[in-house]
Parts: sequence; C-alpha cells; structure tokens
Amino acid sequence: MITNLLIANRGEIARRIMRTARELGKTTTAVYSDADADAPFVHEADVSVRLPGTAAADTYLDGARIIEAARAAGADAVHPGYGFLSENAAFARACRDAGLTFVGPTPETIERMGSKIAAKELMAAAGVPVLPGRVIRDHADLAAAPAIGLPLLVKAAFGGGGRGMRVVRSVDALADAVSAAGREAGSAFGDPTVFVERFVESPRHIEVQIFGDTHGTVVHLFERECSIQRRYQKVIEEAPSPAVTPALRSRLGDAALAAARALGYVGAGTVEFVLEPDGRFWFLEVNTRLQVEHPVTEAVTGLDLVRLQLLVAEGEPLPAEALDARLSGHAIEARLYAEDVAAGYLPASGIVASFSVPPGEGIRVDSGIEDGSVVSPHYDAMLAKVIAWAPTREEAAGRLATHLAAATVFGVVSNRELLVRVLHHPDFLAGATDTGFLDRHDAAALAAPLPSDAARASHALVAALADQAARRAGATVQQSVPSGWRNVTGSSQHARYSELDVSYVVSGPWVTASVGGTPMQARVMQASPDAVDAEIDGLRRRYTVRRAGASVHVAGPDGSSTFTEVERFPLPGSHSAPGSLLAPMPGTIVRVAAAPGDAVGSGDALVILEAMKMEHAVRAPHDGTVREVHVAAGQQVDAGTVLAVVDAAGDT
Repeated sequence: MITNLLIANRGEIARRIMRTARELGKTTTAVYSDADADAPFVHEADVSVRLPGTAAADTYLDGARIIEAARAAGADAVHPGYGFLSENAAFARACRDAGLTFVGPTPETIERMGSKIAAKELMAAAGVPVLPGRVIRDHADLAAAPAIGLPLLVKAAFGGGGRGMRVVRSVDALADAVSAAGREAGSAFGDPTVFVERFVESPRHIEVQIFGDTHGTVVHLFERECSIQRRYQKVIEEAPSPAVTPALRSRLGDAALAAARALGYVGAGTVEFVLEPDGRFWFLEVNTRLQVEHPVTEAVTGLDLVRLQLLVAEGEPLPAEALDARLSGHAIEARLYAEDVAAGYLPASGIVASFSVPPGEGIRVDSGIEDGSVVSPHYDAMLAKVIAWAPTREEAAGRLATHLAAATVFGVVSNRELLVRVLHHPDFLAGATDTGFLDRHDAAALAAPLPSDAARASHALVAALADQAARRAGATVQQSVPSGWRNVTGSSQHARYSELDVSYVVSGPWVTASVGGTPMQARVMQASPDAVDAEIDGLRRRYTVRRAGASVHVAGPDGSSTFTEVERFPLPGSHSAPGSLLAPMPGTIVRVAAAPGDAVGSGDALVILEAMKMEHAVRAPHDGTVREVHVAAGQQVDAGTVLAVVDAAGDT
C-alpha cells in the first residue's frame, strides 16, 4: 500500500493528483521551487519540501533532490504527473533503486519509447501502422530521403513539444532543415539525432488511452481528438472524436492494444496517431504518462484515471469498471493559457488579480491558480483546464464556450477569447477539425475582445461608476460624509482609460454619460467599488468590478472587459495628485519625452514603457502643462506607479 505520495510536479496537475490521493486516504507531499512558495498546491499538501531555486533544471527536473525530499518526508511513492521527469527513465529507475514506488510504467518501457526511432521500429514489428521514414546520420541518408516522397517532416529522435521539427516541401530545403532541426534538438534534448518521415498534410491528431496492470491485462479507454493545436501544442481536446466511427474506433483500439502488449505496458499511457481523411491512421508516439487532457476521458467513462494509476502501482488488478468501460456523452477541454495570442502566442507573466469560472452542471475546472497567484516566467503558462461534459458534442461546446466567456481572468492576458471563438466556429461545430485549423484562421481576429462595442462602452461606464463609488466610500471614511448614491448629484465627472474616455453627470439615480463620444443613459440601482447594478440604455445587468493598479476589470452577463487607467483623480487620503498618469502594467521605462514645465497636447506620448517585449506609450490625457515627472529611462516600475502629473490647460 502507498501511504505517503510525493507529487514530483506543480500547478494544476499536482492539485489534481492530491485530490484523488486524499480521497484514498493517502498522505500527500509536495515539492516546490522558490517561485512556487505561495502556490495553492503547496498549501494544499499535507507536507511540502522546498527545492531551492527557480529554474526548472535546479528544481522540478533535479531527480536527486526530489528523491532526497521523498526520504525526508517519509514518502513511499512518487507520482511524476506530466512533463518534467514523467518520461525520464533514469528518474524512474532511481526511484526504484531508492525503494520508492514510481507511479508509472517501468524504466525499461519508458526507455524503449524515449527514442522515436526505436519506438517506430518496435511498433512496425507489432503490426501498428507507421509512416515511411529514415534516420539521417550521414550524407547518404540525406540523399536517399527524398525517395520517401515530399513533403517530409524532419523530427528530433528524442524529446517533443514541436522542438526539432521542420516541414520540408522541396529537395533544396532538406539539408538546411535537417541541420537546423539537429541543432535545435541537440540544444533542447542533448541529442542532435533527427529522422525524416512522410508528412501528412493537416491530419487529425487522435490518441488512444491505454492502461495495463502487473497481472498482464491491458485495456484501452477509447480515443481523444487533439487536433486544435498551435505550434504542435494542444489547445482544445475532446472525447470521443467526431471523426471516429465505431468501426474505426475498433481498429484504433486494436492498434493501441498491440502497442501496449509489445511494450508489456503497466500503468497509464497514450498511443498517438495521425488520421488521414480517408480513414488511414499512422503511429506517432507513445506517451508513457498521464496526459494533460485525461479529464475528457474521465468525463465520458466515469473513471478516475489517477485512482487507477495508484491501484496499479500498488499491484492491484484493473477493476471491473475499467475492463468494461463504456462511452457516455461528449466532453471537451480547453487549455486556458497566460499568453498574448495576437502577438504570436507570446507567453505572459504577472499576478492573477482575480480568477473564477462560473460553476455549472457538467463543468470541471482543474486549475493551479487562485486570486493573487503569480504566473512565473520560469514554467509553462497554463492557468487552468476547463472541461465541459454534455449528452451531445454541440451541447458540450456551447456549455464550455458560455462558461469560458463568463469567466473572470484578470491580471494577465490570456487566450480565453480564442478558445471561445473556436468553440463557436462553424467548422469546429461541424467537426471539421485538423491540425491546421489555427493556421487557417487569423489569430488576431480569434483573439479580439468578445464583447460588442456597445457592451464595452457599458463596461467602461460601469468601471467609472465603481470608481465613483470608491471615492464616495473613501470620503465617508475620511470625512464622515453620507455615501448614498442618490446623494451624489450635479457635477460633471470623467474617467480616462487607454481604450475609452468616459464623462458623465449624476442626478440622483440617473446618469447621463458619453463613452467614447457615444451618448448613454443609465439608472443606478446599486454601486460599490466591487459591484454595480445598473440599467443602461434600458437593459438592467449586475456587474462585478476588480481593480489592480491601473487596470480595471468588469464582468457581467454581456461579457467582460479590462481597461487601463491613464489618468487618475485621487481617492480621498491617497497620494496621487489630480492629473496623475499611471503605469498601465509592470515594465521598464524606455524614454521620457517631457520635462516639468513643458506644454503638451492631448494624446502626446510622454513616457514610453516596455513590457512583454512590446513598447507602450503613456499619453497626455488633455492639453496642459507637465507639473511633475517621477521616472527616468531604465527605471523599473510596477503597475499603477505615478509616472507624471499633467495640469489641465487653465488650471492654476
């Protein structure tokens, strides 16, 4: 029996493994880097062991340190999760040598699948369909490769994740592609060996979940489709595949079982295939671990795959429910990443000011973050996996899109808009998905804000009203002035955001406003710094509002928007002067284009800030005179830092 399970991983997968381990009555041990010291998975473990440092190589990839941590905590088993050391045969062997149960296949099995070349040879011998290919070791191999047929795919023999991969469409480009792929593979995986195989144009990516026990039983738990990818990284996965018929499912399952038997497979694994439109499929690789997308299989089978892993690791036979699994309904998973899609899927980092996904029937959220979590640049940028189950695929897609659209993801840029648009896309709903899906559709269009222009205008007004409520609350605290909304009347107010300008006049519960030059009418039922209940242009909605530095996030039934404040009028008791220009995000000052006493015009760029490898101009909100400049080139600033103060023309 496993009594104390060390999870050699972090984030959402560490929390997910802990959940099942606790249900089985096992003690959980976490390991954590300095960057993860305050992460939710650390607090949720029964005991945690620090791995000094932040880089993955010094922490989660240091097998010796992890085994030392297991000894210190009295752990008797190690679950590697996915990524990091999960497919490292040397680590699995070191665990065994240290008397620790490794929750995964044997080191020998991992080793056999570590080389894609050896894996293909083994699969071919077992009767699993493999694409024609050739290892490139010398000029003769290079010269013979075009005989396979163009286009070709150059692949690293070891490793994955798209590194060391090149598509070659002409003979003249082959040598350079092989050379570049070899350099990349050597740098990423320590081995420059590459091979070429026939490239299948925009296939479907289909994988079959396999499970084996120590008693010689192997089963498959049906397929998943993972065709929505960017740069060979999966984004949306589902089970079952809309392209797989019962007959094809049987053939895929037979091929996966042949692979499992050839390996003498024990534990959880996945056999991956590429599927052509004519129904032919070809072996891709075996992942000797739990997959990121395992929740969709759990949703359609009712099985807990981590529970099965732990039972098998303890020497138990696979239970009857795994031997007689049945498909029920449809499940889709979306990977919510901190990344800037429009900027080329650039990973983002920062502090998650607020994160929540509305609960609902058939909705599951596996997340490594909570409000206040830090998204570190040191590790993968995935924030959460959101999974929806429903009786049909169309219902599952609609349910997932609705809950993602209503989610609050504030503080870091994310790919949420792209996920929602893919789930609503006619091609996706028709099941016309393949690995070229995201290449065929404009990333900037998919990543554009979800709310309509009218909704964003409403959100900007709500942000301004919440800020007004915060001022009233501050005035009440500071001056004991009554704070009721209906006591505010008459004076013109304004808020300036980088996206929209808002001006408004309050008369009791009524608000007459102009947002981005568009007139609006509102009746305020309730307003606080964190929530606004208002009827805007005849439609009443309730909104939540969150602020972090110069950023304001508004979420409601009509979607969510984030605005960046470019000028602040101070709350009572604050130290910001009227006309203060604020840093919209953490970054480095590149250039200061104004000095105290300078006359400036509305829209003039006064400070240039570099953040996330992009430059952002902070502009004068109105005509006037620069009274103060608080920053200099090269200075690091936090979000909300006062950069400069501009007095409006005519102010004294």
